[in-house]
Amino acid sequence: MVETIVMPKLGFNMSEGKLVCWYKKEGDEIRKGEPLFSIETDKTAIDVEATRDGVVRSLLVREEETVPVTLPIAIISDAGEDFEAERKAALSQLSGASLDGQAPAESKKDTSPPLPSSPSEKGWDYDVIVIGGGPGGYVAAIKAAQLGNRVALVEKDRTGGVCLNRGCIPTKILLRSAEALKEVRDCDSYAVSGVDASRACLDMVKLQNRKSGIVNQLVGGVEGLLKKNGVTRINGVGNITDANTVTVDGKAYTSAYIIIATGSSVKSLPIPTDSGMKVFTSDDMLSMTELPRETVVIGGGVIGVELAYFLVSAGVKVTIVEFLDRILPMIDTEIAGLAAKKLERMGVVMNVSSRVTRIAGDAVFFETGGGERKAAADCVLMAVGRGADTGGIDCETLGIKLDKGAIVTDASLRTSVPNIFAIGDVNGKVMLAHTASMEGIVAAEVISGRASVMNYDRIPNAVYLQPELASVGLTEEQAREKYPSVAVGRFPLTANGKSKLAGEDEGLAKVIVDTEYGEILGVHLWCLHATDIISEATAAMCLEATAEEVAMTVHPHPSIAEALQEAAHAALGKPIHFFA
Repeated sequence: MVETIVMPKLGFNMSEGKLVCWYKKEGDEIRKGEPLFSIETDKTAIDVEATRDGVVRSLLVREEETVPVTLPIAIISDAGEDFEAERKAALSQLSGASLDGQAPAESKKDTSPPLPSSPSEKGWDYDVIVIGGGPGGYVAAIKAAQLGNRVALVEKDRTGGVCLNRGCIPTKILLRSAEALKEVRDCDSYAVSGVDASRACLDMVKLQNRKSGIVNQLVGGVEGLLKKNGVTRINGVGNITDANTVTVDGKAYTSAYIIIATGSSVKSLPIPTDSGMKVFTSDDMLSMTELPRETVVIGGGVIGVELAYFLVSAGVKVTIVEFLDRILPMIDTEIAGLAAKKLERMGVVMNVSSRVTRIAGDAVFFETGGGERKAAADCVLMAVGRGADTGGIDCETLGIKLDKGAIVTDASLRTSVPNIFAIGDVNGKVMLAHTASMEGIVAAEVISGRASVMNYDRIPNAVYLQPELASVGLTEEQAREKYPSVAVGRFPLTANGKSKLAGEDEGLAKVIVDTEYGEILGVHLWCLHATDIISEATAAMCLEATAEEVAMTVHPHPSIAEALQEAAHAALGKPIHFFA
């Protein structure tokens, strides 16, 4: 059977795709499920797999050509089968189409913002140079280009920064696998029979392959977006030699404005460490292909807790050692405490108010209230936080002010040098990817002459355990310190229908309100989909909605989001589906 492969339509608005590469050549055999080609759209890059076994008989378009959707690009058939008629028909279809991705000249309309006719109009090579291609840098570059600037992005590594390559996305891929493992083990509770879950375990090699595939697709998508928006990509390490010059591998580029988005690097404790012990950073842990038997996690912040959850879910014995008196210090104490108890029930051993003193032999030694103790391990995860990475930037010579190693910025992200901005982890304000992205947008708008400032009071936090934790605004303790009269509404997820039927009814929704005006001061969630639902709370707070307005907003039933509505009712003293 002869099959003509067409350029797929991967989205409602997709009209064309660029053929990035062929994974097979003419005459190669291919099996169903093997990748045949990779395409790039304006939003993403994706591998397309073969839908049948066969032989690649004809590749009709070249790599780097852009093809309208549904037009033929290749032919697959059984070995020895005549495919010439299908090939001629396909070529006929292609002959009348433009493969450069451009419409005919007479129909083209330029809707982009006006740009200077040449960079020299302002005396610089570029209007904006961004150093660093993470979630702050690439967003800043795209936004600046959309606002009419000539933009260059300097990146020494892969686009996407730590978040996309070694942080947010890889971590969540591992955590999703842990969730899938739990679902398989719990399948009997969902009335699923005929499944032997006793032997279910994670295949770390397959998991790493899945992680690499997803990360590669997302990186390709970001690179496509940069190209689509006209951002020039410069590969290498960027060094700022003066307020208007960035040097990359010995070549100087000038710009009216510079945005520093160099991110952060992992911290480590200065303690004696036995060379025989494997001490991993989060980067190392995210790339492991074999699970350890027992691990000590030093640090009870988001990174340490998320990876501890993954490891214990996979069957690893896990001990957390945290210097502070509790884990997840950025989360409301009540919510964080509930999550800690869940982790302990899963088998995680908690040691808070503990100071690690050394790593020796096969153990981590730490001081606690009861004296010195030790925890055995065959590897250690060092998760004590991250610090601003200003490598390659001589801040002292440039006159850029620092505070505890981070670059000082104002609400518009300007540094002490007026035309140099700093966004993301390097300014040390809120080390979250979504914060960096918004800072990038604000900086781009300010550079483009728009009035824009950051509001750090409305930035959500997210912790991807199961159930998830998410919060925005003040904790209960902070609210009671700042406001004379505070009401707290709580709604347990045991009373939520969607949580019950999903088999995960452990959790709590908590709304904190100023009783004088009804203003929502903070929202804290521990429930399924908390990291999605928190966006509703964030939007409500940004719009200065009251608890009554959230309570009177119709939510779909059954849904987890109803818990937020119910907690708002409770904050008003009139819970509907729960006896307070």
